[in-house]
Amino acid sequence: MAQKMDWQTLLNTERPGKPGRAEDPGRPNYTQDADRITFSAPFRRLANKTQVHPLYANDHLRHRMIHSSEVASVGRNLGMQVGHWLEGQGEIEPGEAHKVAGVIHAAALAHDIGNPPFGHSGEATIGAWFKQQFEKSEGLFKGVDEALWEEFIKFEGNAQGYRILTRLEMYRGTRGMDLTHAVIGAFTKYPMSASSSKAIKDAKAATGIPRADVKNHIYAGAKKFGFFEDERDIFATTATALGLIEEKDPDGRSWWRRHPLVFLVEAADDICYNIVDLEDGFTAGDLSFAKVKGLLLDLIENKPNDQSGFTEYEQISHLRAMAIGSAIGACVEAFKVNYAAIMSGQYSGELMDDSALGPQFRAIRTLASEQLFTAPRKTKLEVRGRNLIFSVLDGILPAYTALKEAGWSETDLPAYEKQLVRAVGLDLRGVNSNYTALHAMTDFVSGMTDRYAVETAKLLSGTA
Repeated sequence: MAQKMDWQTLLNTERPGKPGRAEDPGRPNYTQDADRITFSAPFRRLANKTQVHPLYANDHLRHRMIHSSEVASVGRNLGMQVGHWLEGQGEIEPGEAHKVAGVIHAAALAHDIGNPPFGHSGEATIGAWFKQQFEKSEGLFKGVDEALWEEFIKFEGNAQGYRILTRLEMYRGTRGMDLTHAVIGAFTKYPMSASSSKAIKDAKAATGIPRADVKNHIYAGAKKFGFFEDERDIFATTATALGLIEEKDPDGRSWWRRHPLVFLVEAADDICYNIVDLEDGFTAGDLSFAKVKGLLLDLIENKPNDQSGFTEYEQISHLRAMAIGSAIGACVEAFKVNYAAIMSGQYSGELMDDSALGPQFRAIRTLASEQLFTAPRKTKLEVRGRNLIFSVLDGILPAYTALKEAGWSETDLPAYEKQLVRAVGLDLRGVNSNYTALHAMTDFVSGMTDRYAVETAKLLSGTA
């Protein structure tokens, strides 16, 4: 008989750093979690990080902070509707719908907090730089366990976000923001390390499935990785507290089935980036009014009344709001339909794709890949971003190389490297090995805003 997760433990809102402490009913821990995230420096930096469209002279286009806030809003609505349904089914206690909604809201606020500058191309760029360095096998890159290379050459913003929340921000080095177990569980889309994800993919590829198609034949939580090896024990503690279903990868390492609320956080993200990408594409001039209007209308069951007298922008904004409402309803129904599989850890789909609106959303994604993601401004941003990130990593590498040569003693750094550390604000606390040095480098570069990456690259290349 398949295991089934239990909401009594899944909604555990204790803090790992303060076990047993009673919650303030007037300000629940999940509400405090949302506050901690909102007021954190990494969240503020999202205001100057690219979402899809390059940040340029149009104040109506979304950046990552706006996107994260919108995802949190949609997630809260999904959570409230699902929570009321769970109450009606007797799955959770009366009144706990608010807890479900609050946990999703906080997790969704943080869902992009680890993403680097220049959108998803920034992740690929960081990975490409590290791949080149590991292939040279010199200095810091020599002697690092090959099982750990994947953390760098496949750099993952989700895992970096987990590191920020649990280690780097607020109570640095001990418990991070000390967010509740439930919020961390709902945040973690990929509850495994890079080595486990790779082992699962390798095993599937060994059965004859083409490497490019492997992701379509493995568990959804294994498609990427959600924590670095340094944070494995932290996640294991949360997984135990939440009662997540534990599995073993082909090499015997533990990984876990997703927390059920992950699927609602993911659905909120899918709803927002698909629908608002259309709105931003229209605002940026990359998509026609007619095309965007038609795609949005396809998502809406009860079509709007006559919109004559409204500007095209106003019409698209109205349709966008209605489309989001329709998508929320569709995802709630998909959650209900797949509930048994979700609770046993066997569901491996995406609520948006598996909903009644799945075909319409696939049409939107096709359009985005063909017209939005190849728009000239976006392509130029990605080329420029790659060169800037390479320049930054090339420029800061000497500081970490010198630190190793100085026996990991910051006070014994040569004069120039000390200047370099001060000039760009490198944080060398806890750097005492090749592995920790490499993570300190990714902490620095992934935390940059688009603008700061430009300025730092100029400084390090001598063109500032």
